[in-house]
Amino acid sequence: MEVQAVNKYTGISAQKARLVVDVVRGKQAEEAIAILQYMPQSSAREVQKTIKSALANATENFGLESSDMYVSKIVADEAPNRRWRRFGARGRFKPWIRRSSHITVVLEERDIHGR
Repeated sequence: MEVQAVNKYTGISAQKARLVVDVVRGKQAEEAIAILQYMPQSSAREVQKTIKSALANATENFGLESSDMYVSKIVADEAPNRRWRRFGARGRFKPWIRRSSHITVVLEERDIHGR
C-alpha cells in the first residue's frame, strides 16, 4: 500500500533539496529520519518533516506498522520563484530570485518480519 505526503512551497531551492533527497531514497522510513537528524543541511529538516508526516499518515489513517514502511519514491520539484529587486549602480537594479520547492514522499509497506 502506498502512503504519501507533500510539503509545498518550502523556502529551499529544489537543487539543494535534491542533494538530501537522494541520500534517503530506498531506505527504511525510521532509518531515513535518523540519518536526516544529523545532516547539517537546512533542507534535511524539511525532508525529515515530510517523511514524518507520511509515516504518521500510514499509522493513523491506514493502521500500518511504521517499522515496515520504506521510502519508495521521493522527489523535490521546483515551485514558483519570487523575484526581488535590489538596486545597483547607475540607476539599475539587480534581480534576486528566491527559489522554492515542493517535496513529495511516497512510502510503501515492505514486510521485514516475514509474516
